[in-house]
Amino acid sequence: MLLDGKVAVVTGGARGLGRHITARFVAEGAQVVCAGRDALVAKSAFGDVDRVVFHPVDVRDEDSVDALFSFVRGEYGRLDVLVANAGVSRPGPVTELSTQSWAEVFETNLTGVFLCLRAAAGLLGPGGRIITLSSVLGANAVAGGSAYCASKAAVEMLTKVSALELAEAGITVNCLSPGFIDEGMGKNLAANEAVWSKFRPKLAGGRMGTAAEIAEAAVFLASSRSSYVNGHVLEVNGGIRW
Repeated sequence: MLLDGKVAVVTGGARGLGRHITARFVAEGAQVVCAGRDALVAKSAFGDVDRVVFHPVDVRDEDSVDALFSFVRGEYGRLDVLVANAGVSRPGPVTELSTQSWAEVFETNLTGVFLCLRAAAGLLGPGGRIITLSSVLGANAVAGGSAYCASKAAVEMLTKVSALELAEAGITVNCLSPGFIDEGMGKNLAANEAVWSKFRPKLAGGRMGTAAEIAEAAVFLASSRSSYVNGHVLEVNGGIRW
């Protein structure tokens, strides 16, 4: 098993892509701290699955993030992998988007990643892995996506800078950038035919990706197989005709 004996934290680990990443990490032998805001969702997703422990976190709140990693330190004494997956989208034209919606997206998608990355760095040793989550929309502009696109583009640059700064400690920092996936936000997008009809022709492979395919990429970035991959944005999108 590629992650046998590893301790991992997955934020937003009970919903969408995070749920599949958590499950795949467990299947590869990891002990996973599934971090999120809703214990009932985690209970529904994993029940009493061995090697999954839920811990509450609001990634926008510094004290909450520090409490999460203090728990990891006290319970396991170390951390091997962080997957900073928690994210939100608040679509709307830039001229109509409220400052509240803008702030909510950036506080979750960017500040949340920063807070988790910073806290995790103190627990990770040589061979440690940090995986951030971006999106195909982090590198491609779409009308109505100003906050989401900008936040994900910022995550990609934060990843690259952090990779440079943490390399001497033997910690790699990489970014996983899914395309249109049949889970979470992608599933909601595909359910809106008026919107999806504009995106469907962009899929070079003729289909959406699966959450399982994203989880496999996350395992690669979390494992020793990616030992010389650092500061990279791994696009998993099947080919996009933008």
